[in-house]
Amino acid sequence: MSSGLDAPTLPGHELVDRHDPRPVRRREVPFTGMVWAVQRDTFDLGEGGVVTREYLEHPGAVITAPYREVQGRPQLLFIQQYRHPVGTYEWELPAGLLDVAGEDPHAAAIRELAEEVDLTAAQWHVVADFYASPGGMNEALRIYLARDLAAVPPEQRHQREAEELGMPTAWVDLEDAVAAALSGRINNAGVVVGVLAVEAARARGFATLRAADVPWPQHPSNQAR
Repeated sequence: MSSGLDAPTLPGHELVDRHDPRPVRRREVPFTGMVWAVQRDTFDLGEGGVVTREYLEHPGAVITAPYREVQGRPQLLFIQQYRHPVGTYEWELPAGLLDVAGEDPHAAAIRELAEEVDLTAAQWHVVADFYASPGGMNEALRIYLARDLAAVPPEQRHQREAEELGMPTAWVDLEDAVAAALSGRINNAGVVVGVLAVEAARARGFATLRAADVPWPQHPSNQAR
C-alpha cells in the first residue's frame, strides 16, 4: 500500500486549483443575516456518495497593503480594529466587503483605502488571491499592493463610525511584520497572507505582481455552482 511518500512530483505549472462544482441535488437557505447567509447544499460527490454541507454565502472582500520605503526600509501601513467574534483588537491591513452592487473590486479597494486611512495611491497591483475558509464559506479575497501614496484632502475625508471610529494606524517595517506573522503575534488571515505575499513579491523584484484589473475567476460572482 502506497503512502504520501510515494506521491509523484508535480511540475510547478500544474499546481493550479481546478474549479469543478459537483451537481447539487437540493439547495436551501436556512438563515439570512445582515451581510451573509447560511446555505445548505446536498450534492453528489460521485464515489464519495451524496452529502449535505452548510456554509456561509459571502460577498467577498478586498484588502490593500499600503507600501512605502523610508531610507531603504520597506514598510506597510497597519490599522487596529476590534473584531467582536474573537474579542480581539487586531492589527490588520485596510480592507472592506464587496457589498456595493456592481462595484469593481479595484474600485472598492480604492474606496476603502481612502475611507479607512485617508490615502490614495498612484500604483495598484494584485499581489495575492485566496479563500478565507473554503471548508465553511465561499468568501474570496483579493489583496492589492498600493504604492506612490498621497493623503486625501481633509475636506474630502470619510467620517468613520462604529468599529472604524478612532482606529489606530501605524507604519511597520516589512521585516518586522513578517516576523510578527511567523511568530503568531498577528493572526488575521488577510494580514498574514498579505505580509508574506508582499515580502515574497519584493524579494522577486515585484516581477510577480499582476495588473489591478486582472480577471478574478475565483470570486463567487464569477463562478457557477
